[in-house]
Amino acid sequence: MPGAEAVDVLGSAADPRGAFAKAHRDGCLLGLTTSGTAGRPRTVVRTTRSWVDSFPYAAGLLELGPTSRVWIPGPPTATMNLFAGVHADWAGAKLVDGPEEATHAHMTPPALRRELARRRGDLAGVHVVTAGDRLDRPTHDAARAAGARVSHYYGAAELSFVAWGEHADGLRPFPGVEVAARDGELWVRSPYVSEGYLEPDHLLRRDADGWVTVGDRGRVEDGLVTVLGRAGGITTGATTVLVADVEHLLRRHATGEVVVLGVPHSDLGEVVVAVVSRRDDMQSLRTVSRQLLDPPQRPRRWLHIDPLPLTGNGKIDRSAVATMTASLRP
Repeated sequence: MPGAEAVDVLGSAADPRGAFAKAHRDGCLLGLTTSGTAGRPRTVVRTTRSWVDSFPYAAGLLELGPTSRVWIPGPPTATMNLFAGVHADWAGAKLVDGPEEATHAHMTPPALRRELARRRGDLAGVHVVTAGDRLDRPTHDAARAAGARVSHYYGAAELSFVAWGEHADGLRPFPGVEVAARDGELWVRSPYVSEGYLEPDHLLRRDADGWVTVGDRGRVEDGLVTVLGRAGGITTGATTVLVADVEHLLRRHATGEVVVLGVPHSDLGEVVVAVVSRRDDMQSLRTVSRQLLDPPQRPRRWLHIDPLPLTGNGKIDRSAVATMTASLRP
């Protein structure tokens, strides 16, 4: 929780990039509203320096410079899009309105899949940067086949950059960032971490040595960072099933999107439900779940929703998916 310093909340700013530049000049703290995909939004408070100090490293990884042309199709106040915009300003790059004239593009993995389908796979010469959700190998390979170069990073509004690679199975710590797994939970020590939350009823979890976590589950092995997802459980028959673990396994074997959630059950409390965006995945994933998941983890109901609802920031809207499952038969 920040002290009495001024905080510029950018969520309603008419010109978010200009507001960032002004806050940087004035030495003000920034207030950035999270997307609230799985709960109510929070306002993350950070210094502008916590972003600016990472700009040279990100520019090097992206080969971004004054001759670059950057397309950012998502809402400008979303954290990843605002970062991309102010980073482009810092590099002297030009923002453009579509992929046809772009050298770089920033979007979530679901938005990339829809762009590939809409354009029939033509992204030749564009360096596509994805974040906000897991970029699987099939989507990465499809983008490469369409002529794009692909980068993917894992981060959070509270943490900024954590790990970078070509897809979710090849992430390594971002320059200057340390990542460790403690009891299956990812902890980060970094100069890019935020100050905390504006709301007094929320605290960012920190330890005495400067490590921070937002509760994402994962592991760090041989220098690779594997992100399983935000912690969350389904209690079924007195057993707690971690959503991140089940989703991670099913997504590795799916050709489309997979969302796992719990729905009420009169005898078991809750049962595990899997929602898929491609109907063809249903049978194959049933087989996978029988072979690789413990009995309490196996989805008892399978539903097909296409397309899955997205938030305004281009991420899967888990709350909307849960609402939709109430009106669908398995």
